[in-house]
Amino acid sequence: MSLTDRLKAYAYLVRLDKPIGTLLLLWPTLWALWLASSGMPDPQILLIFVLGTFLMRSAGCAINDYADRDFDRHVQRTKGRPVTSGKISGKEAIAVAVSLALVAFLLIQPLNTFTKQLSVFALLVAFVYPFTKRFFAMPQAVLGIAFGFGIPMAYAAILDFVPLEAWVLFIGNVFWTIAYDTAYAMVDREDDLRLGLRTSAITFGKYDVLAISICYAILLISQLWVAQLAQLSNYFLVGWGMALGCAIYHIKLVATRKREECFLAFRHNNWLGGFLFLGIVLGLSIS
Repeated sequence: MSLTDRLKAYAYLVRLDKPIGTLLLLWPTLWALWLASSGMPDPQILLIFVLGTFLMRSAGCAINDYADRDFDRHVQRTKGRPVTSGKISGKEAIAVAVSLALVAFLLIQPLNTFTKQLSVFALLVAFVYPFTKRFFAMPQAVLGIAFGFGIPMAYAAILDFVPLEAWVLFIGNVFWTIAYDTAYAMVDREDDLRLGLRTSAITFGKYDVLAISICYAILLISQLWVAQLAQLSNYFLVGWGMALGCAIYHIKLVATRKREECFLAFRHNNWLGGFLFLGIVLGLSIS
């Protein structure tokens, strides 16, 4: 394999071609940074969290491909992944994941001790998640914890403690993750059933659309509670209302239970996260 092909394989391993995963991690982190700072956060802290989010998502993708290497070859959508196709070995994937996680940990060294302690737990959850699909009926909940741990870390970095509003934001984000990743799991449901894997789409069964709707409702209600705790102005409702519109659109898409529509609903959640961030910025900036 040429150097160019190998670099392409590594880029594919960490999903440089699919930034949606990084954005779905980044939006909740940005919510927390702005709320904890009551506005624009310190530029150094902002940069650390943006880069850290990218690095940890990339590390998570690498460990996920290692964990799923024996399953991915049986799924049309994933059989071309670098580890499954043999372009990158399992040991290389682990080395990439560990290296990226180490760089992320070095990145947060300027932050306080509490933030570093929380990062260790976040790392453990991120590395355990891919393996939960073998035995846990709701692995998307574990993913939600991993994807949302930037929230308490952001509050810890800025305030050196984690207030109630952070945990409300965190719990809401867990349910948001379950919502969009269930839509994603609906794309592969038939393959996952055949391979004996566990996903929320399989667990919810015929109630999948209802479950997604409830998860969106919990997210949006939690955001209203956070807005009250943070004393945001009513301009927050501009972004919140746009996010509500996105949620309704997503529910209509997944109600078809068609692969293309479910995948579109998953990817469109980037807009929902962005609109909630817009609401927070407006609620903090305009009284």
